[in-house]
Amino acid sequence: MKAIRVHETGGPEVLRVEDVPAPVPGPGELLIDVEAIGVNFIEIYQREGLYPRPLPFIPGSEAAGVVRGVGNGVTGFAAGDRVVSQSVKGAYAEQAVVAAERAVQIPDQVSTRVAAAVCLQGLTAHYLSTSTYPLSPRHHALVHAAAGGVGLLLCQMAKRRGAFVIGTASTAEKRKLAREAGADELIDYTSEDFAAETRRITHGAGVQVVYDSVGRTTFDKSLDSLAARGMLVLFGQSSGPVPPFDPQILNRKGSLYLTRPTLNDYVVTRRELVERMDEVLGWVESGALSVRIGEELALDQAADAHRALAERRTTGKVVLVP
Repeated sequence: MKAIRVHETGGPEVLRVEDVPAPVPGPGELLIDVEAIGVNFIEIYQREGLYPRPLPFIPGSEAAGVVRGVGNGVTGFAAGDRVVSQSVKGAYAEQAVVAAERAVQIPDQVSTRVAAAVCLQGLTAHYLSTSTYPLSPRHHALVHAAAGGVGLLLCQMAKRRGAFVIGTASTAEKRKLAREAGADELIDYTSEDFAAETRRITHGAGVQVVYDSVGRTTFDKSLDSLAARGMLVLFGQSSGPVPPFDPQILNRKGSLYLTRPTLNDYVVTRRELVERMDEVLGWVESGALSVRIGEELALDQAADAHRALAERRTTGKVVLVP
């Protein structure tokens, strides 16, 4: 089969298309014919060596496709089932294996491409808005990168829960997309001080929560945007990791909270995974949640996908199609 492999860490050029043996499902695993692959920032970090992995490796963990075979002990799945998972082993490939307990059936009215596009980012937006900081109608939330994959979904979910949403985005096109996703106010962070604008919009009070996937370049002003006892939810670092800082800053700025969550800790059990994924896919199936696929590329264009994502040229989700 064709797959993308990384033999040494570095730039996008280290993503090489190779012929490799097809995987074999072990006990408790599914073998799937991959139809769509979600591209995520974590794969850039792994490719660069920021998140080390043993070399060589096939990147990717998010994919949707059709079950080709099942390993010993698997129940509840059969060949021909359409499944999606954010825990696939080596998703940048024509075939891949995944633990059956981490796979979810795709509803009939949801395509495999949309399922792959919404899985990881939909789960992320779900736990951020319902568990990390459970939003309600009395809350104001600031969402950075509001036109990104998570951002567009998070805006929609925040509005479902009744929150007032302020989004940041760099271009008029991106701000229009965020507005269509439900953002009440938009800030151009390239020409405006988003902390000052957030204070103006909230009449000086600040927001109860900032959802920040950008990291280094937004961290300080994200803290400045918070109301007393507000929470900064740092769930990504597209601009780079946040430097070490003095926790006393949280005290001085109003007894603030800081958390650095990760999806795996919010889908620890299969029950929690299925409950979250079923709700997200149910919203997609009913039309209540819109999923934007900003770009579809062939598997051998994985390097182009990484460049587009790293340079923030994308809106919504980037998907590879074998």
